[in-house]
Amino acid sequence: MDKLTFGGFVRQKRIEREMSLRTLAQRLELSPVYMSNIENNLKPAPSQAKLDKIASLFMLDKADTELMWDLAAKSKKRQVSVDLPDYIMDRDIVRVALRTARECEATDEDWQEFIDKLNKRSQNGDE
Repeated sequence: MDKLTFGGFVRQKRIEREMSLRTLAQRLELSPVYMSNIENNLKPAPSQAKLDKIASLFMLDKADTELMWDLAAKSKKRQVSVDLPDYIMDRDIVRVALRTARECEATDEDWQEFIDKLNKRSQNGDE
């Protein structure tokens, strides 16, 4: 199976919503040729405003929106998804945590344990 790309993700969601490429391009105020180039991975993801519009048009849930951001970042050869830089740069402790994890070669299991702890705290706060 091929690795999912931003263009492939957009094409898949567009087809699931039975939307033509021309209609999507028009709603995003892009040319159909440019939109086709994006879907065929010949052009990187569009601007953040266009990504927000895509998420809205496709009614993406949180998980799909985050996946779209990650794929968009990869298509633009960015190291970090668009929703993360401000959070990282506005919090010294986050940068320290990321650097410590890198230096200690934190495993996926280490990160999952941390995520589970935060999720548990979040769920307890909802009670």
